[in-house]
Amino acid sequence: MAETIDGPNIVVIGGGTGNFTVLSGLKQAVGEGLTAVVGMADDGGSTGALRDEYGILPPGDIRQCLVALSDMPDEARELVNYRLPKGMTEGSSLAGHTTGNLLITSAQQIAERQGGTMNEALDMMGRFFRITGQVVPATLDDRRLRLETVDGQIIEGEHAAEEADIASLKGVKVGFDRDPTDINERAEAAIERADMVVIAPGDLYTSIAPALAVRGMREALQRASGVVQVANLMNRNRHTVDFTVSDHAAEIERISGAPILSHVIYNNQPPTKFRLQRYAGEGEYPVEVDAAVLKTAHYRAIGKPLLSEAEVELDPNDAIAATRSLIRHDPKKIANALLAVYYGNMA
Repeated sequence: MAETIDGPNIVVIGGGTGNFTVLSGLKQAVGEGLTAVVGMADDGGSTGALRDEYGILPPGDIRQCLVALSDMPDEARELVNYRLPKGMTEGSSLAGHTTGNLLITSAQQIAERQGGTMNEALDMMGRFFRITGQVVPATLDDRRLRLETVDGQIIEGEHAAEEADIASLKGVKVGFDRDPTDINERAEAAIERADMVVIAPGDLYTSIAPALAVRGMREALQRASGVVQVANLMNRNRHTVDFTVSDHAAEIERISGAPILSHVIYNNQPPTKFRLQRYAGEGEYPVEVDAAVLKTAHYRAIGKPLLSEAEVELDPNDAIAATRSLIRHDPKKIANALLAVYYGNMA
């Protein structure tokens, strides 16, 4: 659990890489006032296999947030993120799992044996990882994502949504396989005491939407002091084709059920042609900045150069490595932009 502090309280809502990037940038400046609220719909790769086998809440995005907030040495981080390769026998049940996912699975089972929940498991893991701040599930309910497209097609599961051959998911109804799916009380409390809530970049319908769609999230965000969206860099083929910055913001608010945004921060730095070539072959292009529309929006839109120059190395033992983004935000640039909003300095 985070301690009571005098500095800023900032909540970051989202899923995997996007949450990791924002948290990594804000950690040093914000310290113990930083809370990651994580969507609980992931069911692909190592996470999906562990959910199916042990009936747990998904550990993968949780792991990334713990690592982002961790004060462990670099070699310990590498150990936690290590993904096991194929073993010497066919059908090895450990192949593809990360050490950290296995640890979080174990912590959940220990917590449940003692009458606790994922909250208590993350208290344990927070101490183990030596984190600054806290990591909180958006919900404690074990649910799978359920999407209903505008033409009535039903998609069950986050991984199925990733793979669905549908022209666009714009306007999709976001829900879960069972109701109710309620907001975690710790997440609700963190949002209500926050000085600023950040909606991290990430896959709109499979990483961000599951956190926003839980019952009680809309009301919590409406009571928040301010909600800032960090807009995505790239559009997803078959998910957000031809989306503009304002389209992403509109879908965030539609899924949330209210006009919650006070600010939208977007990238105005073009990626290199070399990196764009990899995406163009898959029908994926940068999110367009529709400046004229943004000027009339009820939120304040702020453009900044936010791209990372670092090379991204994909794990050869990661079964879904091909879906990982190679064009990413720079953590420090995002942190500076967010803190400028927090301190009221828009220069």
